Amino acid sequence: MGNERAGNYGFIEIVKNAISFIYTKLFWKNARLVRLPIRVRGKDCMSYGPGFTTGYSCRIEMNGIKAPEKLIIGENCVIGDYAHIVANKKVVIGNGVLMASRVFITDTNHGEYSGLSETSNPEVSPNKRPLSYKKVTIGDNVWLGENVSILPGVVIGDGSIIGANAVVTKSIPVNCIAAGNPAKVIKIYNPDLRRWI
Repeated sequence: MGNERAGNYGFIEIVKNAISFIYTKLFWKNARLVRLPIRVRGKDCMSYGPGFTTGYSCRIEMNGIKAPEKLIIGENCVIGDYAHIVANKKVVIGNGVLMASRVFITDTNHGEYSGLSETSNPEVSPNKRPLSYKKVTIGDNVWLGENVSILPGVVIGDGSIIGANAVVTKSIPVNCIAAGNPAKVIKIYNPDLRRWI
């Protein structure tokens, strides 16, 4: 199986992966493969477990005041091409998480819109509104489909699946499938029946 999969790569892809492999071993201790190009701001503010893997053209940002572990990524996490993660305060990603391409995760908003406190004034340019932050937590063995967006304050429970193009604005319980905009639970795993219902 492994050899068949490797055989699917063309010559250019093999060369690019070889260069990325060397880069990974030099600059990303314990990672499996960090594909180039990658853009990381504030790398000293993140931690990741063994087996960390990225696709091409990922963008990871930890801006603002330097603090340890603004972004925590567990073991054996795979991030697809063009993923964008913003962790200005705190984003925690569990073990065994799989992300498809173009996933967006952020703990940051340009302004406050909850209505629970003083909200941002729409007459002020969004770029001049004070940033607001809410921790994002993604549990173990979560699968995020293509183009998923996860917004500030969201918790995704262990074993859950988020369908392609979903926008997750509220927390999702464990062992659920959620889809849509905004994302809603459409199936729940029943451990007694061993199937999704």
